[in-house]
Amino acid sequence: MSERTMNITDLAVTFIEPSSTQRKVIERHLNKLGLNKVDWFSDGESALKDMHQYQPDLVISAMHLPDMSGTELVQKMRADEVLEHIPFMVVCSENADYYLEPARQAGVVAILSKPFDPAELKKALYSTLEFIEPENLELEEIELDELLVLVVDDSMTARKHICRVLNNLGIINIVQAENGNEALECMETRLFDLIVTDYNMPEMDGRELTQYVREKGVQKSIPILMVTSEANSSQLAGIKQAGISALCDKPFEPGEVRSLIKKILSE
Repeated sequence: MSERTMNITDLAVTFIEPSSTQRKVIERHLNKLGLNKVDWFSDGESALKDMHQYQPDLVISAMHLPDMSGTELVQKMRADEVLEHIPFMVVCSENADYYLEPARQAGVVAILSKPFDPAELKKALYSTLEFIEPENLELEEIELDELLVLVVDDSMTARKHICRVLNNLGIINIVQAENGNEALECMETRLFDLIVTDYNMPEMDGRELTQYVREKGVQKSIPILMVTSEANSSQLAGIKQAGISALCDKPFEPGEVRSLIKKILSE
């Protein structure tokens, strides 16, 4: 594998935290990990303005800001062609999907719960490095740049994030679909090497898509990687029974995606 040329101590971080008390606590964690290149902001708009002049390697934001939420901030970045590629991490005290699901769909590299363990922060920072400098996949007799992958997700932001991760891994031939029905239409005219699909989608969700492919599709044995934020154990059991090759949580780590793709393509 290629050697990593960047360490977490090299990361230039933009951190948005309106609470001076929380800032001091988090700053101590960052300093212990050797991160000293941190620009602090108390609101989203100031951070966005600065990022257009000095693009950071990573943005970390609290969920509740004076002028917007952390979710709204990452959504603004994903809609901005200058900032859309920057890894984003959110720190929050909420566990409700009302707050977290939009952030997951926007493609955050990690969601840290307050109060968080410093080890969790360290893991999330290394996940950021995986996103910035993904190691090459070692797959015998498989040329990644020749693979044709179908990405299925009803969120355009989520599709772009998944495609960016795949591109970083060396997978460049990607077709996108908004739901299961559209994915099946794509499969009528092309043979794919891999399907990466979301679970929750309108018209035909990921479980229904997988079940149709396995039972009635032309490519019944095609590897299917499902990406989902679903935590319900009974629904997860139904997903697995439908015939997926691997299951990956949102937000996902690029290293995990790399390992899963290596596993299912090798099989």
